[in-house]
Amino acid sequence: MNVITQSNYQIEVEQRETLFDSFLRVDRLRLRHSLFAGGLSDVMTRELLLRPRAVGVLLFDPLQQKVVLVRQIRIGMLDEGQDPWLLELVAGMVEPGEAPIEVAARESREEANMTPQNLVQICEYYNSPGISNERITLFCGRVDASQAGGIFGLATEHEDIEVVVLSLADALAKVASGEINNAMSIIALQWLQINQPQLEDSWK
Repeated sequence: MNVITQSNYQIEVEQRETLFDSFLRVDRLRLRHSLFAGGLSDVMTRELLLRPRAVGVLLFDPLQQKVVLVRQIRIGMLDEGQDPWLLELVAGMVEPGEAPIEVAARESREEANMTPQNLVQICEYYNSPGISNERITLFCGRVDASQAGGIFGLATEHEDIEVVVLSLADALAKVASGEINNAMSIIALQWLQINQPQLEDSWK
């Protein structure tokens, strides 16, 4: 049994087994935990999706007031009755030995053929902690949007990525309308909306 203590509460993991291990890994855990009212819960079974850390990058041109996004197919939308080609940030997984800021630069080159300057960390967050350990770090980087455009991605990863340049106002309108509907992009664009004056001052 593995006993984990956090913030004066306790989790007892009685059993853990790997059910699937490929591009994704899924573990099944039998556990019980401390209750707020005291004592321990009944033993429960939970599945845990294990994912490498990920990075997203909002590419922003402060002179033209434009953002550089990407569009690609996302199979998670197939059963949702919505367009599976999503407008998103440049994003990718952290490889062993890489720092998140290095991934931000690498993925910007691979997915958008851009080299962002003055990368600023926006935040770190857990994407869906009820079922997964995936942790995402978001950055904002300065680019020249007049140089953006084209189709990129790694053939070895079956990527087919279209670069899309939008005015910041248009991108925020797409957040408001629900056309931009993924958490990474919404968080980054709303962060920029709130912090734009301070960010632009820091880039002068």
